[in-house]
Order: sequence, then structure tokens, then C-alpha cells
Amino acid sequence: MVTWFVRLAFSAALLSPAVAMAFDGPELYEGEKTLYEAAAKEGMVVSFDTGPTWANWKTEFANFKKRYPEVEIVYNDIGSAVTVTTLEKARNRPQADTAYYFAGSAVDAMAKDVVAPFKPVNFEKLPAAFRDSEGKWFTIHTLNVAFLVNTKLVKTIPQSWADLLKADYKNSVVYLDPRSTGQGQVVVFAANFAAGGEMDHVQPGLDYLGKLHKAGNVLRTVGTTPYAQFLKGEIPVWIGYENDGLKAKYVDGMGDDVAVVIPKEASAAAPYAISLVKGGPNPNAARLWLNFVMTDQGQATFAEGFVRPSVPGVALPADVSSKLPPAPQLKPVDVVKAQAAKAEIDAGWAHAALGQ
Repeated sequence: MVTWFVRLAFSAALLSPAVAMAFDGPELYEGEKTLYEAAAKEGMVVSFDTGPTWANWKTEFANFKKRYPEVEIVYNDIGSAVTVTTLEKARNRPQADTAYYFAGSAVDAMAKDVVAPFKPVNFEKLPAAFRDSEGKWFTIHTLNVAFLVNTKLVKTIPQSWADLLKADYKNSVVYLDPRSTGQGQVVVFAANFAAGGEMDHVQPGLDYLGKLHKAGNVLRTVGTTPYAQFLKGEIPVWIGYENDGLKAKYVDGMGDDVAVVIPKEASAAAPYAISLVKGGPNPNAARLWLNFVMTDQGQATFAEGFVRPSVPGVALPADVSSKLPPAPQLKPVDVVKAQAAKAEIDAGWAHAALGQ
């Protein structure tokens, strides 16, 4: 299916005019017009795993096409792990130009030598944990652990991890199993940061979650996202991702029946990254696309989709910033260290939370 779609788009690109008309107005960065003219000769960029309903990619596509009308966007939505596997299988004849994934998968792609170094605009502004030093992957937005609270089921909205230990929240809390889900692992780090732990010292977070279970406040842990159950009013407090709560509030009809709280002690920001594919067919268009999503405009577009930009200090429209207020207590997850800690978290959580 991917091959057919790419061929179709490529055939369409061949029929388009060969001469590129550069956009009007000032450049977003030095050399943008020159890069666009080179990209227009290629005619397209193949962007793996950027499903249009996720992280506001649909609007990113539209804004990119408006600015660069001579470059088509071709995309698929196959998941982080499958993206890495697909890149590896096609290493001798790559179809993709760029690849988007949870940053842990980006580290895997780098280890398999299927991505190339590229440092886009704003690269140096990223925290060290949010980029490979050579630019083989870099974070473009984060997903952040928050308390998603159904205000119809919960009288007092918890503001802190300490609050969740109170008897008010007996049989109320749901979160994902860290042994089988990436989000569950990030929840462990969020609790760990709040309890004074660091990336290479996770026991405080495991101890906290053990206390939460022993207090009888955990309703259940789950192996897949319980978003549909949350919308149905079946979950009082979900320790999940901020963007799911905001989507429930502003898009899917819950309105004031949901509160989204970044716990005050600390929480975790999980990086989602993108890479230039090694040997991709459209290298100039790929660089144009990667630069675009890292410009202030591209970063603000992610925020419109309820995910926080990775570049610090990006100015957001008032209606967007009000939904994503400053949260200095968010701490970045270092995915390299997170992978090293996974076995310890799996075993430690089973012991602390389940008594196994």
C-alpha cells in the first residue's frame, strides 16, 4: 500500500510544472528560499508515521503546502516500532524521507544506522535529552503526564501526587501498566521526579506507586489507552497524557466535566522525535519539511493540537497558551537512560504495586 501511494504521488509530481515559484515575504530562516527551490525540483517529501489525526499533523501538512506549493506531502500512519522495522527492511532502497516516532524508537533507528544527521532550525535550543548530538534525531513535541480528572465523579480535584494518596481517591485511579506500555513507563518517571528521583535512580517513583496501590486508591492498571472509557465516565482519575485530557475537554464533548492537572511537585515530558532518513529519495524536500516543523510556526501548530512544543520559548496565540499554561515542573525524560532502566522498572513495579 505504501509503495503504491508513493508511486502515485511521484507520478503526479512528474506532471507538475518544473519551475518553482518561491514564496513571497521574508524567510523563516536563512537559506529557506534556496532550499525550497531545490526541494521543488524533487517535488515531494515522504513522511513516515505522521498520521493526520495525531499531534495536529493535518494542519502541519496544510501550512507546509500553503508555503511550499511545489512540494507534495506523502505520509503514512504505521506506528513507531513498525516505522523502524520498515526503514531497516528498505535500507538498500529507502522509500521514506523522514521518520517520526517516540524518541525511544529514534534511538533504535540510530542504532540500526537507517537515519542521517541533520540539525534543523532551533536545534541548539533543545535540551540535551531531547536530541542526538549529531542530529540523527531531535524532539519536535512532547507528551506530558497529567491527572485527567472527571469532575462529576471526583469532588476535590487533586493538585499533587501527595493528594492522590488521600482516602478521597479510594478506588479512583487508573494508569497504564509500565511493563507493557511506553506511557506507563513515563508515568513511573513522572512519579519518580516528584518523589525526588532521577533518571538513573527510579526507586522513589516505584515506592510511591507501591504506596498508591497499598492505599487502595488504584482502581486498575490497563494495557491499552482507556480514552474511550474515560469519555464514558467510567474513570474518576486517569494518570495519563495531558493532550488526551485536553482533547476530551475541547474536542470530544466533556467540557468542564474534565480537569487537566500537571501535578505541582513535578511531572515528566516524553519526547516525540523525527529524523532524516539515510539515503532517502528527496533529501532537499526532507530538510525543508524538517526545518518547517521546527520553526516557531511549526512548533505553534503542534500546540494547537494540544501537544507542547519542544523548542523553549515559542510564542503561542492567547487561545492556545491558555490551554497549555506554563508548567516549569515538567522534566524531560532521557530516552537512552529510560531504556537502560526498563528492566529495573518492570521488576520493581511488579514487586511494589502487585507484590510479585
